[in-house]
Amino acid sequence: MSLLEVLTFLVYLVSGVTFILALKFLSSPRTARTGNLLGAAGMALVVIWTLATTPGMLEHWSIVLVAGAVGSVIGVLGARRVPMTAMPQMVAIFNGAGGGAAAVVALSEFLVSVKDLPSGAPLLPVVPMIATLLGAVIGGVSLTGSIVAFGKLQGFIPARPVSYPGQRIVAGLLLGGLGVIGVLLAVVTNSVPLFLLFVAVALVTGVALVMPIGGADMPVVISLLNSYTGIAVAATGYVLGNYALLIAGTLVGASGAILTQLMCRAMNRSLFNVLFGAFGTGGGMMAAGEEGEQNIREISADDAAVLMAYGKRVIVVPGYGMAVAQAQGPVRELMDLLIDKGVDVEFAIHPVAGRMPGHMNVLLAEANVPYDRLKEMDEINDDFREADVALVIGANDVTNPAARTDQGSPIYGMPILNVDHAQNVIVLKRSMASGFAGIPNPLYSEPQTAMLFGDAKKSVEALVAGVKAA
Repeated sequence: MSLLEVLTFLVYLVSGVTFILALKFLSSPRTARTGNLLGAAGMALVVIWTLATTPGMLEHWSIVLVAGAVGSVIGVLGARRVPMTAMPQMVAIFNGAGGGAAAVVALSEFLVSVKDLPSGAPLLPVVPMIATLLGAVIGGVSLTGSIVAFGKLQGFIPARPVSYPGQRIVAGLLLGGLGVIGVLLAVVTNSVPLFLLFVAVALVTGVALVMPIGGADMPVVISLLNSYTGIAVAATGYVLGNYALLIAGTLVGASGAILTQLMCRAMNRSLFNVLFGAFGTGGGMMAAGEEGEQNIREISADDAAVLMAYGKRVIVVPGYGMAVAQAQGPVRELMDLLIDKGVDVEFAIHPVAGRMPGHMNVLLAEANVPYDRLKEMDEINDDFREADVALVIGANDVTNPAARTDQGSPIYGMPILNVDHAQNVIVLKRSMASGFAGIPNPLYSEPQTAMLFGDAKKSVEALVAGVKAA
């Protein structure tokens, strides 16, 4: 083994360690920034070493420089200019870019390998060919699936499940077709047109699989597609003989799969139900006369502020409405004022609140809410009985008591935050629109619940003014 090979393996080892440590640090908001920096440093090390040691790479330095500059500009602009409310969309589209890159690499490696295959020689080796096919199909599905997820989150594709008669049959035929074409490519013929057809079917399959999924399930879909991208990258790393890609892809694939499982468990639903259950309509107004709508009780910001200021314990329940209104800053100010008055304030975080995993944690951390006040559902759910006020800011489905009692509800069995157990519940909402599940929330007609309608940021600012005057 040459010195260059030894150094290359050493670089792969160091980068692999940084990737593992990055995941470890990302498990806590306190160390997440360090984890990001570690992961970025490890990847930068691999990229620089690969560019410097790959034969012929420096001859095309202009292409590498332009591509690197374009990617860097997109990354910096995305990180600095995209608002926190659009972070799920950015995660989805960046994830799709990773899957697309894996598919393109798989395609290019196949074309080069076929071109270099001697005339009359047998087929390409089966194992590398299978890895190439996996990189192409999973990367292609991840690319178009992530684009559809981006569209649903951004709003230019309907957030409701887009279903049609026989959609499961179509999905089955597409998946079956991929299997048949893959077998033909691996053991019968290394046909370039057939491989291109294989990639095209994979792209269509990504659209067909994600379009029928409702907006409420996008956090799970993003996690799953992230896992797909990791697997595609790992397969590409195997084909290229790049252990850094293999390690990084395996870590991303495994962590994405674990996160997907945890989120499904948080909703008490199977992954099959998420993918094929057609759940979530994107929200809508309750029809006039919906059960309990006539019992809605409104409250003024001043009265709500007094109720909190003179309580002993307040539990804040953030949801996507807080993200849309960018209300996390005023929420932090409200927390500080209540704490100064001797009120114990904590935040109850549901695993699927928002539009991506950890959405609420990221928003509140951005507003410098202390990490020790952020409590996961299992940790705080029993404490609602002792709360004087549960302040719900734009959270719908994760607080819906129908999940416990209504067997006909699409969210029946989903673990929810027990806000209805608090002595008083104050709900901040723009209107009586339902959540992404598209169903009414009986919490709003409970006798201890009062509604404060309006933009969440303006409502919280009014609560801040009320607490100051109390």
